[in-house]
Amino acid sequence: MIDTFTRKDLDSPRIQAEMLLEHVLGCKRLSLYTDPDRPASPSERQSLRDLVARALKHEPVQYLVGEARFFGIDFKVDRRVLIPRPSTATIVEEVLQHHRAVHPGASTKGDGRLIADICTGSGCIAIALLRHLPGARAVASDLSADALEVAKANAHRLGVADRLDAVQGHLLEPLAEVPSTRGIDSIDYLVSNPPYIPDHEWDAVEPNVKDYEPHVALRGGSDGLDLIRPLMSAGPALVKPGGLMLIETAACHASEAADLAGANPLLTDVRVLRDIDGLPRVVVGRRA
Repeated sequence: MIDTFTRKDLDSPRIQAEMLLEHVLGCKRLSLYTDPDRPASPSERQSLRDLVARALKHEPVQYLVGEARFFGIDFKVDRRVLIPRPSTATIVEEVLQHHRAVHPGASTKGDGRLIADICTGSGCIAIALLRHLPGARAVASDLSADALEVAKANAHRLGVADRLDAVQGHLLEPLAEVPSTRGIDSIDYLVSNPPYIPDHEWDAVEPNVKDYEPHVALRGGSDGLDLIRPLMSAGPALVKPGGLMLIETAACHASEAADLAGANPLLTDVRVLRDIDGLPRVVVGRRA
């Protein structure tokens, strides 16, 4: 299977093969190596053949098994939401590092901190942060009611539903529905992975993304900044002084996104963080 996936140029062929085997056999990955002689039933073999055939047509393995790992956590995913990616973990890492630096000691639990996750999708950013900051709360917004259903299901499954408010609407607008985020200066960390693929890159998008993941969560207009502009304009006013705003963007337009952040007088120390692949990916600014 690994050789077949490699020949078809699928990403991470070994990991994808292991994910399918785990799913079909109902076991953990380690068991694939500690119990290699475990026989597969005829129904398991047929199920695996069917899933492999779909994967070879570039259907994402994460959708086939209904699960994706992000920041060491298994999230339920389906075609209503984007598949979480390692590049987005840059946001989570930066927030946690900042929080440890600013609130050392017992405060690292995040007591009283408020996170707003805009365009939340599966809820992976907000939920990962809540799992690492057990005293924090989060508001997660998305235009898609379907995506919010997935985010809420993940929050319940992962034990943070009592600390997460999921609200539907465009960008920052639904925050007004949540008392804790009304007005200004209420949010410690405003984070977002909005749609940002620019039109000129769309034709080059891999088929496993273009043909299966929701376009509304991918495409960001002619320069990929259609949703980033309003976030950079109105978002900083909602962040507490000293708090952070972190927005994921296309690498090809990271400098333009940083310029938008730098043009807002409420933000200072604007910089661009590189993701796991070394690409300029996340624009971060501190509320002055």
